[in-house]
Amino acid sequence: MNDHAGTVAHQLIAAHLIDGDMVAGEEIALRIDQTLTQDATGTLVMLELEAMQLDRVQTELSAQYVDHNLLQEDFRNPDDHRFLKSACNRFGVWYSRAGNGVSHPTHMQRFGKPGKTLLGSDSHSCAAGSLGMLAIGAGGLEVAMAMAGEPFYLTMPEIWGIELTGELPDWVSAKDIILELLRRHGVDGGIGRILEYHGPGLNQLSAMDRHVIANMGAELGATTSVFPADEQVERFLRSEQRGDDFTPLVAKPDANYDRTDCIDLATLVPLIARPSSPGDVVPVSEVAGEPIQQAYIGSSANPGYRDFAIAAEIVRDGRVHDDVSFDINPTSRSLLETLMRDGYIAPLIHAGGRLHQAGCNGCIGMGQAPASESNSLRTTPRNFPGRSGTQDDRVWLCSPETAAASALAGTITDPRSLDRQAPRIPEPDDPIINAHNLIAPLPESIARSTDLDKGPNIQSLPDLAPLDDELRLPVGLCVGDDVSTDEIMPAGARVLPYRSNIPRIAEFVYEAVDPDYVSRAKKLGDHIIVGGRNYGQGSSREHAALAPRHLGLRLVIARSFARIHWQNLVNFGVLPLTFEDPGDADKLKAGDIVVLTALHAQLREGGPVSATLVGDDHRLGLRHQLSHRQIDVLITGGLIPWQRQQHPH
Repeated sequence: MNDHAGTVAHQLIAAHLIDGDMVAGEEIALRIDQTLTQDATGTLVMLELEAMQLDRVQTELSAQYVDHNLLQEDFRNPDDHRFLKSACNRFGVWYSRAGNGVSHPTHMQRFGKPGKTLLGSDSHSCAAGSLGMLAIGAGGLEVAMAMAGEPFYLTMPEIWGIELTGELPDWVSAKDIILELLRRHGVDGGIGRILEYHGPGLNQLSAMDRHVIANMGAELGATTSVFPADEQVERFLRSEQRGDDFTPLVAKPDANYDRTDCIDLATLVPLIARPSSPGDVVPVSEVAGEPIQQAYIGSSANPGYRDFAIAAEIVRDGRVHDDVSFDINPTSRSLLETLMRDGYIAPLIHAGGRLHQAGCNGCIGMGQAPASESNSLRTTPRNFPGRSGTQDDRVWLCSPETAAASALAGTITDPRSLDRQAPRIPEPDDPIINAHNLIAPLPESIARSTDLDKGPNIQSLPDLAPLDDELRLPVGLCVGDDVSTDEIMPAGARVLPYRSNIPRIAEFVYEAVDPDYVSRAKKLGDHIIVGGRNYGQGSSREHAALAPRHLGLRLVIARSFARIHWQNLVNFGVLPLTFEDPGDADKLKAGDIVVLTALHAQLREGGPVSATLVGDDHRLGLRHQLSHRQIDVLITGGLIPWQRQQHPH
């Protein structure tokens, strides 16, 4: 533990450690200062607080944002907004109204504080690491537990020190830094690790530049990303009129890291992730000339002032290509007002840009879907198949520079080929601050008498049965490597309005991978899913665990799991196991029957779990990484019944 005490990550963990030792691989428990929920996940969180019979949140600050489900095609989304407002009133939570902004940059502007912990029911909550926070994305149920004052449990990660040296060349920006890490290490390179950035190259990266990098650490599978709270962070907080919230937090001179990497910023070139993985990264020059139909600026992955301003300068006095939809998605109302004041919105609109309301929008498939079989360049964090709302989409991830240059040309364009000087745009020291649409919690005396306002689409959580000691289960589905939670539980305007109705949203599980899965699962009842490497990568959306559980999923056997989805499975009573021999994954097929006996004892003994395959008596050697607490949670049926057992009323 003492060998690494000087890192920023270890200082943050040590200051919030409630239980356990800071040894990589050991379970630890942390005190959580702040929580973040958004409407795609927050509805379940509030229903979970109701199920736990909570009186009032116990955190220093909890905030609920309405930023994902902004389309109001029928009553479902506005009903959920109204429900969330009533739940914030009831439980003592800040409420950010629809159109106020994307949760991550808005929270950074108004509430983020160096030295604090934040747990968010969105995988990109790690973006707050840009301020020197320990900010972790988790399933909504874990966030609900933190709001109730319970510690957050996780496996102590390794600390991966990433040294930044040199200076970024013209036309290269923060997005290219994180794309370079994805190019080197892929979508599972950060699993079990915290990415901690240090070195002289940080000096030229603003707090919002760091947000870009920290946000997409989620695409590497990292537990979180951490930056020091230094002069750039102080400047940001002072510009937001929150200078008193600054506390310096930097690595000590003798800090050691479990793993190291170095990026010479001067060597970077504009990069782009090809369809349909954030890890399939190549230089823009390698794919230049590909025709495009859409260029998209915004999202939590490029939320800063300069990300929009530089796009405005690139298209100023120009004209977007006839075949291109140029979509502009401001990330907060304050940012939009500041860009308007400084003259950066007019050039975007004049060139042909389509201005949308401040929110996540097309990033989560809520509108702005691209045309079929056409290339869409986006500054969003993810390009999983179908996430945009178009089933056969071809989404590329890139910087605002590349997106804007390509919008003019109608083809993928290396911005270095533009015949002009690269704009240099600093973050303003005097942004417009608009907090009118942030509604403060009610006093506790009034909150206690507030009722939850539930529309007809909002259903209380279903009860989940305990895990039996003997399982005889059919395999319901076999899938390959890097299956994302977007493939398990689709997002988008057609599906997400049912986020507060588990029986209804369960009808969409795995529809893009196997349209017959839902009907087959209903016939099978309790069953198994077999997966490959990095099963459940991507979103923290716990519907991807709870909806299959509603259909009878009791066991997932995979070569390996993504961190958040693995924990979500445990939280809802689904047992996650891995193969001792990864080749055994290829021996299982849909319809096979797997038998596990004396399961509770096998789990508690901590060693391999033995299972047999009916028909050929083949033994399956399986393993788990569950703590004793998690085993108890699973056997009880999930985190909510376990919590009730621990704290009976």
